[in-house]
Amino acid sequence: MTSTTPAGGLIARLRGAIDVLYREAIKFGVIGLLAFVIDMGSFNLLRHTVLDDKPTAAVIVSASLATAFAWVGNRMWTFRHRRNRPAHHEAALFAGTNGVALVIQAAAIAFTNYVLGLTSLTADNITKVVAIGLGTLFRFWAYRRFVFAGEPIDVDTSPLAHD
Repeated sequence: MTSTTPAGGLIARLRGAIDVLYREAIKFGVIGLLAFVIDMGSFNLLRHTVLDDKPTAAVIVSASLATAFAWVGNRMWTFRHRRNRPAHHEAALFAGTNGVALVIQAAAIAFTNYVLGLTSLTADNITKVVAIGLGTLFRFWAYRRFVFAGEPIDVDTSPLAHD
């Protein structure tokens, strides 16, 4: 005889929520890695060709390309199973979220350089890696909470969904 107890239902719901979170985190990481490659690759390509004397412009262009890719990838794959807002609303929230992540990086570098007095390239690189990690955690949370905030749809048709 099988009975459905509230504890059994709770465990099943918890297991399902963890499973969704796990799949979203994996997909988010894949999109993030590809966006990183796009950002660094296009930056270096631009710096060695048409923007060789304009590094700031190269950063803006490469970061914009990577952000556009990340928005499409996260909208169409990572958070595909969630009900979405209108695309223009999501895009604005996505841009705002990425702006906050950029401020996290800039603030971390400024703190390390101007408050702690650590001005070496090594200190800057360590700080940047830590700040990128913090920004990535913030983005994942903000994307799930605000940008792609709909309740998960019952059927996830993305490639990493299990049966």
